Amino acid sequence: MPLPERFLDELLARTDIVDLVSESVRLTKKGNSYWGCCPFHSEKTPSFHVVPDRQMYKCFGCGKGGGAINYVMELENLPFKDAVAVLAQRVGMQMPEFGASPKARERREKLLAINKQAARAFHRWLNAPQGAEGLAYLQRRGLSRRTLTNFGLGFAPNSWDGLITELAAQGYDKRDLLDAGLAVSSKDGRIYDRFRNRVMFPIIDVRGEVIGFGGRVMDDSTPKYLNSPDTPVYNKSRNVFALNIAKTSKAGRVILTEGYMDTISLHQAGFDSAVASLGTALTEEHGQLLARYFKEAIIAYDGDGAGVKATQRAIPILEKAGMKVRVLRVRGAKDPDEFIKTYGREAFLKLLDQSENQVDYRLAQIQKKYDLSDDGQRVAFLQEAAQLVSALHSAVEREIYGGHAAQAAGVTPDAMKLEVDRALKGRLRKAKKQQERRDLAPASQLQPKSKSLRYENIRSARAEEGLLRLLMLDPGLADRMGGITGEEFSSALLGRAFDRLSSRAREGLSTRLASLAEDFGREEMDHLAQVAAQPESVANSGRAIQDYIAVIRGERLLRSGQAQGDELLLAAQKKYQQKKAYMEEKQ
Repeated sequence: MPLPERFLDELLARTDIVDLVSESVRLTKKGNSYWGCCPFHSEKTPSFHVVPDRQMYKCFGCGKGGGAINYVMELENLPFKDAVAVLAQRVGMQMPEFGASPKARERREKLLAINKQAARAFHRWLNAPQGAEGLAYLQRRGLSRRTLTNFGLGFAPNSWDGLITELAAQGYDKRDLLDAGLAVSSKDGRIYDRFRNRVMFPIIDVRGEVIGFGGRVMDDSTPKYLNSPDTPVYNKSRNVFALNIAKTSKAGRVILTEGYMDTISLHQAGFDSAVASLGTALTEEHGQLLARYFKEAIIAYDGDGAGVKATQRAIPILEKAGMKVRVLRVRGAKDPDEFIKTYGREAFLKLLDQSENQVDYRLAQIQKKYDLSDDGQRVAFLQEAAQLVSALHSAVEREIYGGHAAQAAGVTPDAMKLEVDRALKGRLRKAKKQQERRDLAPASQLQPKSKSLRYENIRSARAEEGLLRLLMLDPGLADRMGGITGEEFSSALLGRAFDRLSSRAREGLSTRLASLAEDFGREEMDHLAQVAAQPESVANSGRAIQDYIAVIRGERLLRSGQAQGDELLLAAQKKYQQKKAYMEEKQ
């Protein structure tokens, strides 16, 4: 059963979208609206627009848009009613009983409950006789009892059905554990525990829910780490280990490590902003998530080949997310954990403060590829370095880091500047050509991004958009729409939206964009947000409505006339073919 519309109206009235978005995006006020870097894609220049008067958001980069409910749906990857529940809890409203979430929400809640009970079981076993080996391993790694408790670490016994049996006593069957990723089904249909004889690391999201697990062996067997598979509550590309703790850090900078143990050791040493990605390389989703809480990132990966490669990949991802990036070089130890144990906390703090600017780090990695005593390789180094430096946004940065590369290769800064300028001109030429290609097709810029929503008649659709905007701005205009309905629209999407808003206006309900969240899909809402974000004034609404309706009905008549003309043409062609066949038969 759908949620009561008046409940949704009250919920949206209590939810200020600027306050909501500000919890995850740094917004800057410009005029009557707010701008920030989009939380849904990586960008440096803010293109994410929040309009308080219309209680909507729109990103002019990736195209996403909508109201408060859509924002929570997109940010948390939640279905409609789950997003409503999050907002209701936020403003202290009770969800209607008959508006209870569907089976998908019940399944999600069940999986979270299973994970919570599994985490409790693993933690209890760590401190029981069957967990002695796991406890000894973690203590050898230098973890205190307090740290074990703070992170909820545990142990999975060396049993095929230890967890299955434990949770069966609480009413969960094997299929439930399969759904949660805690059990595995063999080819012959036998179901058994996924995690066996491993120390366990619960993965907790920023809302404090246990969403998955990582398990580590205590010897050299493989795989060294085993992680939960993706489930309806867990996606390794969208979650970060220990961010639930790190997000409250006062450090102002996140320390990105390679794994659970490095992160936990740093926290124990007092570096509470350490996090790790979950069994996968850093993704753009990770970068966007971290940028919600931190302005600066220090990459503290291992210094081996794999660590260098991972660092090189992470730098542009974090930079695109709008973060200042530095790279930690751990000397005298293989990783941060070993460094702290050997040299102490203060030495590591000093090392953090001396961490290298990411540009110098990348220049050093380029330099390692060339023998600078050879003139040919020196030229190749400078050309590759020029490509890197030319991508920097600031002329000052280009001069400084170009000078660093020149010094490394033993050439003058002026010579390097010429090389950087040439590379920069090449980039600008390429960007200009791309923009020219876009400008040559202005009509395509007016089309929805989704091909499934494309307009058949752009002139009519633009007028239809105008009527929608006026309704969103003033529901009282519904009675002045000249009897036009969405059936007369050339765009099915705009017609549906117009009919829905008209109906809501007649019932005395809100006609803001956010009110459409339940009835329209995400791509549809993205485009409707694009429509709503365009300028429109109600000052001369009466004349504007007449003009818009005239265009819509005029274009409809033209289409109808063309269709009739097409029918006449087909009839004439058919008659001609029949006559031709008759004549040929006579001959």
